[in-house]
Amino acid sequence: MPNRKKFIGANWKMNAAPVGWDASDSPYFSMSNIDVVVFPTSIDLRMCTQKKLSVGAQYGRPETAGAFTGDIAMQEIRAVGCTHVLCGHSERRQHHEESDEMISKQVISALQCGLIPLLCIGENADQREMGETKEVLAQQLLAVSNVEGMIVAYEPVWAIGTGKTPTAPEANETHAFIRSLLKDKNTRILYGGSMNSANAAEFLAQPEIDGGLIGGASLKPEEFRKIVDVARAS
Repeated sequence: MPNRKKFIGANWKMNAAPVGWDASDSPYFSMSNIDVVVFPTSIDLRMCTQKKLSVGAQYGRPETAGAFTGDIAMQEIRAVGCTHVLCGHSERRQHHEESDEMISKQVISALQCGLIPLLCIGENADQREMGETKEVLAQQLLAVSNVEGMIVAYEPVWAIGTGKTPTAPEANETHAFIRSLLKDKNTRILYGGSMNSANAAEFLAQPEIDGGLIGGASLKPEEFRKIVDVARAS
């Protein structure tokens, strides 16, 4: 098995921090053998960093300043104590029409500011049906100029919130394809397609899957704790 430290991300999306998020036994704290990073709304970033959680932003603008109402710059994210930032999440691609070019600029800007970008890539249902998964993933991944120092999250968009998921071996095969395109073969690649406590063990047992980017399940502390426990044991 590869010696890559497991990573579990809690993407709270546009929701308040879960009750008990800052308790002494909260599952949202990182541990010695696993990285746990929370991604709250921008107004909760400072609150979470002050409690000594490992924190990432859900989005960052590549420019340092300017007439971009509602946006937040990468260096501002770093200044409040964040260590990570999501780049190209499927919901940003869909609802904010973020292009591969824009996402590439985010990744580069994040690295320049000392943040670890978490690049999200994935195909939608139509692309999957057309057999275009590998083509889509390669286009999205190679758009960032194959930089080193990032984390990649594979989001099968067709599986998010639909109750459908690829099998763990299918996901592992896709992760292996993604790794084949990366310059740094030790890059951590996460699975981001509706991982929960019921399927986490099967996914995290796969050799190419280095963790998960958790959405809905991350808003339920005890559900999230079970996923973290599985990751620690895998």
